[in-house]
Amino acid sequence: MERSLIDFSGKSALVTGGGRGIGREIALALAGAGADVAVSDIDEETVRKTSEDIKALGRTSLAIKADVSSSDSVSSMIAAFLETFGKIDILINNAGITRDTLLLRMKEADWDAVLNVNLKSAFLCCKEVARPMIKAREGKIVNISSIVGIIGNAGQANYSAAKAGMIGLTKSLARELSGRSITVNAVAPGFIQTAMTDKLSEQDKQAFIDNIPLKRIGLPKDIANAVLFLVSPLADYITGQVLTIDGGLVM
Repeated sequence: MERSLIDFSGKSALVTGGGRGIGREIALALAGAGADVAVSDIDEETVRKTSEDIKALGRTSLAIKADVSSSDSVSSMIAAFLETFGKIDILINNAGITRDTLLLRMKEADWDAVLNVNLKSAFLCCKEVARPMIKAREGKIVNISSIVGIIGNAGQANYSAAKAGMIGLTKSLARELSGRSITVNAVAPGFIQTAMTDKLSEQDKQAFIDNIPLKRIGLPKDIANAVLFLVSPLADYITGQVLTIDGGLVM
């Protein structure tokens, strides 16, 4: 019987922001499909829990407390990853924060924090993994953007700008790295059930759902499933693309 193409046995992956929500779901999905997975997060407790759950699936895992907006921290993270796994096959740039408010009320510190954690981190991580991937002449990178990086959102100028920047970064790196068989793609989630969206009132949630053609909130596993596809051999001929996963909200 032919082996499934969604089989990451022998592959090693790094998921930033892997302590909770979408990042955790992606890390567990990769491990469930056979990959050895390192997870990083600023929250040491949550990243350790995710790593333990990956080990419970029979995979090798590494929990790394890291500030991915810091170049020194990212360099140390990738060094620890390579020391443990010897190579990096898959990078998922998922780390992100929000500091929502209208532009006229937004503090410069809130702008800088969101751009640093959401966009600068992807630049730093991609730069660090590019050399070992180029040397290996293969690799898969997926950047977790957002539909607000495509359509914008009132009260999220900083977040929307960062997520739009991730799309530009994705397309540029796809052109730069394609000659070494490295694919770079982005996923743009819509309204997904996470700790952030759980804080919304039922009225606000329903207002979102009313605008979604599929009439439901997305789940973290919906994003994880798309990521599994993009980093699998099934997507070897796909690069520089943005896959919106939003129940049809943006068409």
